[in-house]
Amino acid sequence: MKSREYQKAYAAFRKRLKLARKQAGLTQAEAASAIERHQPFLSKCESGERRVDFIELKEFARIYRLPLSFFD
Repeated sequence: MKSREYQKAYAAFRKRLKLARKQAGLTQAEAASAIERHQPFLSKCESGERRVDFIELKEFARIYRLPLSFFD
């Protein structure tokens, strides 16, 4: 089982991921399309149902025009 600290940190990451999309003015469908995925993929990433790997995070940072450090 993952530690409570890890869970809190990942929840904060998910909030920043969603905030980044909203600040970019994109819907989930638009953001998913920009990385050639379907909307449910993005929904699962933002809800924590699916983990985001580093390569995916780089793609999110690119389409949201943010540095990787924004998500830290």
